[in-house]
Formats: sequence, C-alpha cells, structure tokens
Amino acid sequence: MTQALPGSTPPPGWYPDPSDPRLVRWWDGVAWTAHQGPPSVQYHGQYQPYQMVMPRTLISAQTPVYNPFIWAIVLMALLGVVFLFAWHPEFRTITTRQGVTTIDPLSIYTPMYFLVQISSFVVYGLTVLFAFLDRQRLLRSGVVRPFHWAWAFLGATVYTIGRSVIVRKVALNRGLWPIWVLIAVFVLNIVVAGIWTSNLMQSMYSQFGYSVST
Repeated sequence: MTQALPGSTPPPGWYPDPSDPRLVRWWDGVAWTAHQGPPSVQYHGQYQPYQMVMPRTLISAQTPVYNPFIWAIVLMALLGVVFLFAWHPEFRTITTRQGVTTIDPLSIYTPMYFLVQISSFVVYGLTVLFAFLDRQRLLRSGVVRPFHWAWAFLGATVYTIGRSVIVRKVALNRGLWPIWVLIAVFVLNIVVAGIWTSNLMQSMYSQFGYSVST
C-alpha cells in the first residue's frame, strides 16, 4: 500500500481504492494507508481518516442487563451510613489562657473517624473497579459500546446514569432500575445524615452546656 497515485501527488484525502473500486482508501499525501470506507464516507477535518462506528443494536429480552457489579456500585454508598452510626465522638472541653471554655477540636479524631475517612477512599476505588467489570459483562452480553468505565472516576452517580441510559437504548423498557435504587440510597443517606447530625449537635450542646455551667 505504498504505491503513489499517477501524475502529480494529490493532497491527503479519500480516493477510490486501487485494490477494490467499491471502497475508498485514505491517501496521506505520500502513500496509501490501511484506512478504508464506503464511497459515501463522511469525516471531520481534512486530514482525519474515516473511522467506522458500529451502530448499537437491540439485545434480546432474555439477555440480562443487571449484574452484581452495578448493584455493588449503587449500594456501596450505604457503607457510609453504617460507619457514620458507628462513630460516636465524645467532645472534650479546654480552657484557654483567657479563661474561656471551648470545645477541643482534636476530640473528634478518634480511630473510627479515620476509619470513616479511609472507607471513603476504598469505596471510590471499588466503584472504579466494579465499573470496569460491569462494562466487561455488558460487552459479553452483546451490548455495543456500553458506557465507558472511566466515567466512574467522576463518581458512582455519573457512571450509573450514563450506563443506564445506554442500556435503555438497547434493551427497551429495561435498564433504569440502578438509577431508582441510587436515588433511594441518596435520599436515605440524607435522612440518616440529618438524624445523625441532629443527635451530634444535641450531644455536643449538652456536654458543652454542662461543662460551662459547672
């Protein structure tokens, strides 16, 4: 594929393929390349070779669109709730040189506090891993160009929504359950976090108020 076109050297572009007149081949200005396409090829940019994009086709109704990996992604947010309730900070008070009693900010740094922080990084890493495995499972199930797992680096919400939208296109009336479960988990987290924060503030006030009064 290094034979030049006859006559003056033409600019890069699509020309009839010398080996198959039914196709066109990309001429880079010096030699033929390995890029082929139909005669009606459309491309963006004068020097960008044609790339055929495989269209998404419908999968059968018997093909599963859910697997343990996507459910693990949407349910792992519940681990934060579990660790949150296991963390019971006990606030201590200190007296400054000016005789002012205040809460010791270091009192919140308990072993459980650091465990909560570490768990968030673990959940983040597992989300990316499970997104990769989920995409591999969808490919094996026949889903063409499923949502890329790298979007999970932006969070479980981004991957879950993108994944569900594409699955919905190839599996009619299926594929959106992970979004609904994710919404339910999000609402539950808000409610639980609100209750935990309220109890924490009440405990802090009672401890701080008792220390001030005594």
